[in-house]
Formats: sequence, C-alpha cells, structure tokens
Amino acid sequence: MEGKRFYFDSNRTFIFKSASDVSFVRAERLKKSPCYFAQMVPDLVVEIKSQSDRVKTLQEKIQLFLTLDAIAPALTRSQFVGILIDPDMETLTVYRSSEEPTVLRNDDVFIITELLPGWELPISEIWLPEFE
Repeated sequence: MEGKRFYFDSNRTFIFKSASDVSFVRAERLKKSPCYFAQMVPDLVVEIKSQSDRVKTLQEKIQLFLTLDAIAPALTRSQFVGILIDPDMETLTVYRSSEEPTVLRNDDVFIITELLPGWELPISEIWLPEFE
C-alpha cells in the first residue's frame, strides 16, 4: 500500500455529512470495510462551484470539514485541506485550518506537499479550453 493513493468522487460519503465533489484519503489511513460509507474524515475535499452553487455555502461546507479534527485524532488539523474551485472567477482557493485561505489564479501553481509531495498543478491547466 505504500505510495498508493485513493481518490473518491461525490458518490462516496464519509463521516462528513455531505459528499464533496472529490475526496482524497491517504492509503495508510484506509481500512478494509464492507460498508459503503467510510468511518473517517478524508484528508482532502474539493468543491467545484457549479452554476447553481453559492460560493458562501461551499465555503461554509469546507470550514465545517476543517473543524472535524476531533473525529480523526490521529491527524492534526493542519493536515486537513479543503479546495474550492470557482470556474467563473478562474480561482482555486486553498483552505487549511491553521491558515487564512490562499487564492490562486492562472499564473500560480498549486502544490500540496503535506498530502501529495512532488505533485504540481498549474492553475491555468484546470479550465476548459476556449475554442474559436
């Protein structure tokens, strides 16, 4: 299992009451379970704003996720990360419980060394291409 990572889409629900668009759990935290719902808090949640979403509602959902460290005592709060992707504004906002949110724009590169060492994502590569 070392080095493996597991990603989940919005059809997988954790203790966190409402499903996120994308969730990530480090392999070493996963336990074999016959249930459909993992009894854990994911290390990372990603919310992608759709046309019907309100940014404030998504921000509140991410903040709630960041407060769930009492449920997962093996982790420190600084290891939980929430991401809000807003295609309308072309921004990616990184939320960590120990810091103020960081807003990244097209010229920035997103890195998350505490969960994905060595992985980088240029923000400009997130958006759909524009065709003429």
